[in-house]
Amino acid sequence: MKSVSEHLGAVLELLQPLPPLEVVLHDAVGCVLAEDVIAPADLPVADLAGRDGYAVISRDVDGAGPESEVILRVLDDVRAGSTDSHRVVTGAALRISSGAPMPAGADAVVPVEETDGGRATVHVRLGPEEGENVRRQAEDLRAGEIAIAAGQRIGARQIALLAALGRSRVGVHPRPRVVLVSIGDELVEPGRRAGAGQVFDANGHALATAVQDAGGSTFRVAAVPDERSGLRETLEDQLVRADLVITTGGLSYGGNDTVKEVVGQLGSVRFDNVAIWPGRQYGVGVIGGADEGARETPIICLPGDPAATQVGYEVFVRPALLAMAGHSERYRPTVSATVTHAWTSPPGRRQFVPITVLGSPEQGYRATPVGDPRRPLVSALSRANALAVVPESVEEVEVGARLHCLVLES
Repeated sequence: MKSVSEHLGAVLELLQPLPPLEVVLHDAVGCVLAEDVIAPADLPVADLAGRDGYAVISRDVDGAGPESEVILRVLDDVRAGSTDSHRVVTGAALRISSGAPMPAGADAVVPVEETDGGRATVHVRLGPEEGENVRRQAEDLRAGEIAIAAGQRIGARQIALLAALGRSRVGVHPRPRVVLVSIGDELVEPGRRAGAGQVFDANGHALATAVQDAGGSTFRVAAVPDERSGLRETLEDQLVRADLVITTGGLSYGGNDTVKEVVGQLGSVRFDNVAIWPGRQYGVGVIGGADEGARETPIICLPGDPAATQVGYEVFVRPALLAMAGHSERYRPTVSATVTHAWTSPPGRRQFVPITVLGSPEQGYRATPVGDPRRPLVSALSRANALAVVPESVEEVEVGARLHCLVLES
């Protein structure tokens, strides 16, 4: 039987980071930067006004107050984007817009609300200090400085900086394109009527959400029956748009379970019993690539039980997806927690138990099982905020024992 660590290692070895791709800014959101972004010029490129008001020489308005207003001549207006040459002289000011270049000689801006708003002369009621309300040249970034380092995830704040630097495109590790195929004669789409012996396809919807949460793009295929030609045709049709194929179901030893036979004909996939609970049979390998010029596509085969599927995704698939997308941090955060209830764990298998973790770093954490730890329950997973990890060597989890727990949500 293959260990959990061995199977995870095989998955991570197969699913390497996707090659970098240059994309427009809006397509970079959620992706990991594949290059260091260097500031091509100072940001800002010159001293700029930080407020609407009046550009002044600070010593001219030193001591100004409501009872001791300072009156200055207003020489001109300076608007944002202005390229005209302006200069402030002693006893004068220039009316200035936020973002406009500071005129020569000026070293501060008096906010318009601290004046009477005059145009020929202005009454200043509060004198700023030197440099106040001024955005200094290069205070954000200096030319040649690394603005965003490779490996950082791109979000709205990073997009703002890239745009401010004049970048319209950027090199990223693209989102993995993941095709999801649920397999089983018994599966029916939620929203339709389930007949005798049928169950709703929970796996396809759950994995689509989980993959998107991890930054992947999903293509969910309607449930496929346990029929060889249909499954083969479905997989072959999906290869053109897949960086990864994930199947669920069809891995037991029943006569109608066709996954091993079909994917074996399409490529090289290894199936193993893995020492994990819930779940047992897993597959990993590649399919496609038989035709000249065609590329091989990684495939991961998960069990059909919904609870085992979600655990298998968390343990094996999610870290691999994050690796494909270029993330350096691939694993859920963990905490050590004290168990509040006892249970029996399957011998020789690493057990992942839905739990609620409560506490704090100062007071410590407590782990309480959700539902019966001996049974794979979807309802328990839906209420849990973590998975307790029981080592293979532990068969009796006692009250007060400490276990490492994968934190699923904060």
